[in-house]
Formats: sequence, C-alpha cells, structure tokens
Amino acid sequence: MNSNPMPSAQAQVIRDSVLKAENLSKQVSSPEGPLTIVHGVSLDIAAGESVAIVGSSGAGKSTLLALLAGLDLPTTGRVLLEGTDLTQLDEDGRARVRAQRVGFVFQSFHLIPALTALENVMLPLELAGRPDARGAALETLERVGLKSRTGHYPRQLSGGEQQRVALARAFVTRPAVLFADEPTGNLDTATGSRIGELLFELNEHSHTTLVLVTHDRTLASRCARVVTMEAGRVV
Repeated sequence: MNSNPMPSAQAQVIRDSVLKAENLSKQVSSPEGPLTIVHGVSLDIAAGESVAIVGSSGAGKSTLLALLAGLDLPTTGRVLLEGTDLTQLDEDGRARVRAQRVGFVFQSFHLIPALTALENVMLPLELAGRPDARGAALETLERVGLKSRTGHYPRQLSGGEQQRVALARAFVTRPAVLFADEPTGNLDTATGSRIGELLFELNEHSHTTLVLVTHDRTLASRCARVVTMEAGRVV
C-alpha cells in the first residue's frame, strides 16, 4: 500500500489573488471628443504583494488607482477585490467594501480639521462600530511616533506629522489593500523619505497588500513589482 499522501490543494502553494483588474478602460468626454484615460489594463495582485504604479504626469496612474479602489467605475472591464466584483455594486455597496477592506493615503492628507489626531484615527473604527476604537487608535499613533501629539489638531501639526496621522488612520483598520497616491508628494525630501520608510514598515507589520502610485523612483523600487504606465496603457 502506498503510504505517500495524495497531493491536495492545501499542500500546494496557492497564489491568492486579492485584487484583479480585467481589461479596464476609462473614457471621458472632452471638447475634442471622447478621451481614453485608461486603456485595456489587466493586473493580478497577490495578497501581501507591494506594487508601484509609475509613469509621467497624465499617464493615467491616479485614474487607474481610483478604478482599482472602486472610487470610480470603468467604462469597460471589471475589478475584483477579494472575489467581489466592484463594478456590479452601486455606490453604497462599493463604499461598504471600501470601509471594511480598503485603506487610503493621499498626497494632501485629507484629515478632518475639526478632529484631533486621535479622533481622526478613531473615525473609521467608530464608523465600523468597533468598541476598541480608542485603544487601537492610540496604539497605531504610538507606532507612527505620535504618542505625544494625539490631542493636536491637523493645523497644529507639520506636514510630515499630518501624513503620519493619515498613515495611522489607513492602517488602523488592518485593510486587505492599502492604496497610496503620491504619499510623499507634498513633503520635502527628508520628510518624504521618513514617511516612505514608515509606510513600508507598517505595511510589513500589517501584512497588507500595497498599491502605490508615485513619481518617486526610490520609493517605487522598494515595492516587489513596478508597473509602468504610458498614455493610459501598462507597458
């Protein structure tokens, strides 16, 4: 009798796809007629992978990011986030998926001015009904080096500190995918470098899938894969 166990699906190394784009295109109207910003893009991003999207201004990077995150709908094609087809959901449905499974970091921070650093980080947890919102937010702010700034409002923080709060807010929910759009774009070189270090440190700690749009080639080179766009296409 053969004592070797039969191969099973569990015994195989399976590349779990967390984010999949299939033939994505985005067309908008312009005075000159229809303009295609993203053209036939297909991507398959694995759980835990880090992917940088690079290219010149106007290449379609931020539009692609918005489509992948369900912030915008493609003209053709579809986006699957953990198997859910975002293009089949209405805006409320996509908003629910984003709230539960997605984190965002933008170039311009997007903090709420009337809330303290702690309250900004607590907000997504409170919206999700998490009873541990305060504790989790305090722990994450400490992780980004802002333990002493929790009671400060955005206007009382430097640009680098505001982006640290934004990073804490993005990671506090332990998202399946973190989308970062030019996260160092509004910062000086030294501050941007520190924020980049922190981004990858938090990403590694959280085992999050990272999709990063950046002009910063040094930042992009830290990702496991670099996707280059030109005139709306992946090249």
